[in-house]
Amino acid sequence: MLTASRLVLARKRRRMTLSSLAKKSGISVRSLTAFENGHKTPAPETLKSLAEALELPFSFFIAPEVEEIAVDSVSFRALSKMSALDRDSARGAGRIVVEINEWIEQRFGLPEPDVPTLPHLSPEEAAERVRALWGLGEAPIPNMVHLLESHGVRVFSLAADCSSVDAFSFRWKRTRPFIVLNLEKSGERGRFDAAHELGHLVLHSEHRIPHGPEAEQEAQQFASAFLMPKSGILAQQLYSADARRILSAKRKWQVAAVALAYRLKDLELLSEWNYRTAVKQLSSMGYRSGEPGGITRESSQLLGKVFATLRSQKIPVARMAEDINLTVEELNLHVFGLVPTVVDGGELISAPIRPALRVVGS
Repeated sequence: MLTASRLVLARKRRRMTLSSLAKKSGISVRSLTAFENGHKTPAPETLKSLAEALELPFSFFIAPEVEEIAVDSVSFRALSKMSALDRDSARGAGRIVVEINEWIEQRFGLPEPDVPTLPHLSPEEAAERVRALWGLGEAPIPNMVHLLESHGVRVFSLAADCSSVDAFSFRWKRTRPFIVLNLEKSGERGRFDAAHELGHLVLHSEHRIPHGPEAEQEAQQFASAFLMPKSGILAQQLYSADARRILSAKRKWQVAAVALAYRLKDLELLSEWNYRTAVKQLSSMGYRSGEPGGITRESSQLLGKVFATLRSQKIPVARMAEDINLTVEELNLHVFGLVPTVVDGGELISAPIRPALRVVGS
């Protein structure tokens, strides 16, 4: 029997309206509405047509009920400018990563969440507090994704068909923190996105909605202070730095050149005139729209270990996808593309093997 909430989730995940699904599946809008409201149950052949149209296994639609992620719990940027289809597709992707994470947690011992909530502090103070709690000192952070995962944040990738949406975060059931990252940005901007979403989790998880202009500005300030701590930046003596010195320093902090320039202005190491001059120079060199010669995009160490363990135990990824009621292709969209795939010639391309996680049960 159809689980109505799963049909709604699948349709929103595929960025479809009722009318566009009706057109693709050949099923009337009236019937689809009745299915989603739970007022009517489709025949098996009709459900099969829906599954094909929505590109998900038949089993997805008869699995247990799923609860949607509330819009107000997600740190969407510029929510008022987002289309409902984009917003709902991203929320659907977020709900699917919750399913993937639950499968992993049932089988592996993962780090428990260690993300403080500090809504009473300024972004600068909150960034300093988290750095202190996590023992980071004033040094650059080697890898933001690995750091987040080591403190219990579940980090997944945003499916390419949701690329119009920036990275976002949420706390599932108010306890488990998730960050979903857009992989189409440069490595430096991906790190900043990860720190930005950490800012939302730290500053806006209690009693505050994690979106809106004020929340976004605070998350930006947190990310800047977290990736470029005040004491560490001051120690580099970047007073009145020009574009050349900014580019040299950015390699140490692994941040975008313009983001570093802004941080220097924020710390009063650059005057407004120096800042504008530096940004103009950087823009002429291509650093406004991208990061020429930038760093490699960060990926998930935790998920890499999960897939390495499955391989070592000869458990096919297809079984994992089947357990979660997904296709392997859909699964891969959310896990940084780490699922092994076969290329021409029969060669198996997969993530590098890393030490296995602690497996809980069989």
